[in-house]
Amino acid sequence: MRQFATMFKLVVGVVLLATVYAVDFEIRNKEIGAIWVGIQGNDGKTPLAGGGFILEAGASTDWNAGVTEELPPASLAEITLHGWGDLDYYDISLVDGFNIPVAFEPVNGNGDGSQYSCAKAKCEHHYNDDCPAELQLTTEHGVVGCKSACLAFDTDEYCCRGSHGTPETCKSSDWAQDYPAYFKKWCPDAYSYAYDDHKSTFTCQASKYIVTFGI
Repeated sequence: MRQFATMFKLVVGVVLLATVYAVDFEIRNKEIGAIWVGIQGNDGKTPLAGGGFILEAGASTDWNAGVTEELPPASLAEITLHGWGDLDYYDISLVDGFNIPVAFEPVNGNGDGSQYSCAKAKCEHHYNDDCPAELQLTTEHGVVGCKSACLAFDTDEYCCRGSHGTPETCKSSDWAQDYPAYFKKWCPDAYSYAYDDHKSTFTCQASKYIVTFGI
């Protein structure tokens, strides 16, 4: 039995926050149970959709663009609206770990046709089913989340801090165990740790985005 909880994180451009409300979001739940969608915006800014809501299995909801605290591991769908070049920047992040599959997709977006332009960002593998034992978050219901190495071990190396606080000194290929490679195996376009490469960032100009939890 899976735990149906996740975080949906919106990283909204501060100076263009007022333009957020011209963008629509549709949230879909394809899991077999209800999920809690937590929404986190920029510090000091009014949280969207009251900070979060419960979405029943098979349901969807639309809303137009109090911060909710969600505990990791949690699959994240992130977007910066009207960023550099007036583009929206979005991605799927497993930096805090994984709990349920998630996808982020623009509707009728205006892009340049390249691989990461207006394409569907997704992580649709159920990592809880084959998570390494040392990364498992386990409850009486079984494995309900797969932690990141940082969350599991809290070391400077795995958390990219201290002497490992730069892209040059924090490379997962140099770690004793390359845990991000496990997440990259099935979800190559999702961020897997703090200094993962930038190929996981998608860009688009769209008036609506669909976020889907579960597959």
